[in-house]
Amino acid sequence: MNEYILILDFGGQYKELISRMTRSLNVYSEIKPGKLTAAEVEKLAPTGIILTGGPNSVYADGAPQCDPAIFELGIPVLAICYGMQMMCHLLGGRVEACSVSEYGRIETTLVGDDSPLMRNIKPNNPKLLMSHTDQVCRLPQGFKSTAHTANCPNAACEDSRRNLYGVQFHPEVEHSDCGREVMRNFLYNICGATGRYSLDDYIEKHVKSIRETVGNKRVLLALSGGVDSSVCAALLSKAIGEQLTCIFVDHGLMRLNEGDSIENIFSKKELHFIRVNAADRFLRKLKGVKDPEQKRKIIGEEFIRVFEDESRKLGEIEFLAQGTIYPDIIESGGEFGDTIKSHHNVGGLPENHAFEGLVEPLSGLFKDEVRIIGRMLGLPAALVNRQPFPGPGLAIRVMGEVTKKKLDLLRRADAIVRQEIDRLRKKPQQYFAILTDVRSVGVKGDHRTYDYVVAVRSVNTTDFMTCEYTPLPHKILNKISMRIVGEIQQISRVVYDITGKPPATVEWE
Repeated sequence: MNEYILILDFGGQYKELISRMTRSLNVYSEIKPGKLTAAEVEKLAPTGIILTGGPNSVYADGAPQCDPAIFELGIPVLAICYGMQMMCHLLGGRVEACSVSEYGRIETTLVGDDSPLMRNIKPNNPKLLMSHTDQVCRLPQGFKSTAHTANCPNAACEDSRRNLYGVQFHPEVEHSDCGREVMRNFLYNICGATGRYSLDDYIEKHVKSIRETVGNKRVLLALSGGVDSSVCAALLSKAIGEQLTCIFVDHGLMRLNEGDSIENIFSKKELHFIRVNAADRFLRKLKGVKDPEQKRKIIGEEFIRVFEDESRKLGEIEFLAQGTIYPDIIESGGEFGDTIKSHHNVGGLPENHAFEGLVEPLSGLFKDEVRIIGRMLGLPAALVNRQPFPGPGLAIRVMGEVTKKKLDLLRRADAIVRQEIDRLRKKPQQYFAILTDVRSVGVKGDHRTYDYVVAVRSVNTTDFMTCEYTPLPHKILNKISMRIVGEIQQISRVVYDITGKPPATVEWE
């Protein structure tokens, strides 16, 4: 019997993390719209159902909701955050605004010793990720509370007789102490999963799918040199070989000497590699633009226009390929979700592009899964383990208007940050500099200065959907600060960002 978990989406920004965690626990999962009817769900015959979080209030007009009949199917349900509020609301409970909202890691007391969902969970007071302004203040008939916090009396609840379980916290994120154990209990203790899913046949399936989609037509790949586009290039090369042309658009928004490094690596590979130097073109488009969403959309559209221009030089090329991954899609918004930030390869795509179709073979994967596929394809560890770099490049790390002068300042500061943090034996997953649009008074050589403030960002994460700041040694922070203000004349102050995600994002824009 095929087993899988059906994830019904209500706009939760972590929905792909739910899917990623179930798959990492060797249970296949699919994400479907939350508006599926009970009849449609029953036809799919899932092993279990998970209801995602979302940005809405269940008592607001037009708030998304599931078909209440889903709770009568006898299929185990785990409702998370908004999902729990919605389930309780539909079953006769009451949801109200919190007197004190909860964000971040909150100490939670587990009281459901006999709960199948909380079985063998240690410690009894874990810190769990909360992100909510509403809460369930009265449980539906038949439910009992299985967890609480200082400000939330029903941080988890269940009606085990009907196999209905709710958690106000997010077990799917790595910063919930016992989140993985909670998910494992749901999958194995409650749903009866046996754990037969793996990535072993991913390459074989997608090579076949790419060949069926493309046929004998040609494909143009946007190759940035990052992990995602490099793995995409290797997978496409395996599938269609000589039909693939890789174009690296140097938009002038790369890190120090990075364009030359990418050309040096990929021009030696057995693929058609073209470098397009388009820095002046992108800077003209970005002139006077300060809004980060507008920057992203401008860069996304200009990428497509450059590819169209290059494809015309190459003759007819029907397909555009991109290394789009799951976090790109979720953060660019969905049916019920807020747009966290538009990714240049998602939110920035113009509808009237000249290609017959898009090929995005990694769009269902998280960063850690992409790295696994890269290793399976034989890519070198130095490339597969490279820290992420946003498609819009330094344009979203230069706050305010983007100019060549500001880019050059940031490149030098960023190189210093990476050089010093690279000295650590255990490195963070991502670290970089941001040139803020703020100037600060300083003193250099007995002279008053009024120059830029640089922020340093360093985070620890595995899924790149949530993160915590890296507690860097003060010795390294001091060295970074001394070097930046000492070696770069137009920078007078360095600050360190200690905000996690949520409530912040990894990038500042």
